Amino acid sequence: MIKKFEDLGVLQEARELCKEIFSQISEDNFSKDFALVNQINRSSGSVMDNIAEGFGRSGNKEFIQYLSISKASCTEVKSQLYRALDRNYLKTEKAEEVNPATTTTTATSATTTTATAAPVSTKSHF
Repeated sequence: MIKKFEDLGVLQEARELCKEIFSQISEDNFSKDFALVNQINRSSGSVMDNIAEGFGRSGNKEFIQYLSISKASCTEVKSQLYRALDRNYLKTEKAEEVNPATTTTTATSATTTTATAAPVSTKSHF
């Protein structure tokens, strides 16, 4: 049984996605588009945050709802990557490196959503 949200594989994937997005938005040209940088940074963070928040809720029904929100945020990140690519902030190779991370995180979120029939402990373990 998973006792803390840090043990969730989907959270670990979302964390890697956040790191990769931050790396990309720190690049010179990209970093100057403050609106897109803010939006993609917040969206990628939302993927991770909703997983954690859903885990901290009172049961699987709410957890599933937050995983669904997380999945939607991941799709939003993917859309924003296309905008960055179209604005020449990312080279095609870099966009292709990040894009599988959005797909993997989305797929894992969907899989976790269907697997939440297994009990999940919502007690805090710090």
